[in-house]
Amino acid sequence: MNEEATEPTVEHEDSHDASPHDNRRQVLYWRLLARLFDPEEQAALESASLAVVKDLGLPAALLDPRASVDSIVQRHPSLAGEFDGLMAPEPPENAAHEDATDEDADAGRDRPAEVRRAALVSKVLLNVFTTGSGSVSAGQLARWQSDAGWLERALGCTPGDLRGGRTGGRGVSPDGSGGGTATPDLSRLIPQIGPELGALEADLVKRMRLREVLADPALAAQLTPSMSLIEQLLRDKDNLSGVALANAKSLIRRFVDQVAEVLRTQVEKATVGAIDRSVPPKRVYRNLDLDRTIWKNLTNYSPEEERLYVDRLYYRHTARKTTPQRLIVVVDQSGSMVDSMVNCTILASIFAGLPKVDVHLIAYDTRALDLTPWVHDPFETLLRTQLGGGTDGTVAMALAQPKIAEPRNTVVVWISDFYEWQSEPLFDSMAALHRSGVKFIPVGSVTSSGRGSVNPWFRERFKDQGTPVLSGHIRKLVHELKNSLT
Repeated sequence: MNEEATEPTVEHEDSHDASPHDNRRQVLYWRLLARLFDPEEQAALESASLAVVKDLGLPAALLDPRASVDSIVQRHPSLAGEFDGLMAPEPPENAAHEDATDEDADAGRDRPAEVRRAALVSKVLLNVFTTGSGSVSAGQLARWQSDAGWLERALGCTPGDLRGGRTGGRGVSPDGSGGGTATPDLSRLIPQIGPELGALEADLVKRMRLREVLADPALAAQLTPSMSLIEQLLRDKDNLSGVALANAKSLIRRFVDQVAEVLRTQVEKATVGAIDRSVPPKRVYRNLDLDRTIWKNLTNYSPEEERLYVDRLYYRHTARKTTPQRLIVVVDQSGSMVDSMVNCTILASIFAGLPKVDVHLIAYDTRALDLTPWVHDPFETLLRTQLGGGTDGTVAMALAQPKIAEPRNTVVVWISDFYEWQSEPLFDSMAALHRSGVKFIPVGSVTSSGRGSVNPWFRERFKDQGTPVLSGHIRKLVHELKNSLT
């Protein structure tokens, strides 16, 4: 493709193969592809795209690679709602019926809307996937993170969901339904969109002179906490001092607080133990069983007065049976498990705040560290971790085993990719814990995107002993823990 190529036709009123709207849409997508693979502008495509955008009544800034989505939305607030769900997969119940003919489907298309959608989609994709090269400033990283958030919104998610940042967004229930906007199933659209966004963000963070940025309070204030940024801060914290270290700690604490707020909501909404009917119901209005109260007092209804006289109020039982439990969380802190380390450290602190749950936290690589004294403060816990190194779970097992006093009242959660130096001895000790009555939960991935690699050797053996590796969204781990501890 070059500037001497024939200029794309915006309209062909007499075309039998494509409508004018199809031609406009193709122009926008050809420009998108050209820009993705070659940052140099193609004059013919640029001028044709500008004509299309103006004809749609959209701002020309949509074609400006320097303009962020935020800046466009600030000047044109009505566009904000158009980005939400712009690229979300169509729900199965709304999909076209298989027996519908091509003519039927074609007749139902809103072609002008498709062209408008192409213009908005092109903008958000170009801003996210053209990251350039060379050093990156704090402002550039913040702009990219904002644009990535708009892409996540376009895919039907909450900003941060796919990049492993805020772990669940707006209060999603453990089964993935209700309570807010759940992360949709994108497997039919782009299976690896979450990991790709995370990789792009990580690359931008690596290209940024982070120490210099942290040493400047004005630049540090522009940084938005993310999993990639937190990983770099945790790896480099021993090389920071003074203002840079203070700014790094502030960013880590902000990120911890954000994730903790979401996880705490998920823990509160997760299924808990059975109702304990031996405890009298608390006689407060929120526990009033209105249906039962009416039913039980129906004999007191006066047809003449059309009134129901209530002799007795009935209340719901809300107390639940609980047993004192010990939760031992063992986390692999090698480089490949950083997002799990962050999430599970915060999760352990939340469970440590529940009544009758005694939480212990162990982190390991080739050495094991007992972080139990700081388990109530995930910020302090993370500052004591040392990311990277090899993996030897036997040293963590040596710390965990003495903590098991009552096996049947103990839950052990082991988070790792299980690529171990001493595989057989470690699995044998894990199998012994399971046989003793310990509720053993192997976890391979606790990221927001639910991705992760697990050693197939361990995966098969865990499956054979009846403790399959738990993987996927962190909601699954929250749900499993609530069921195991109540």
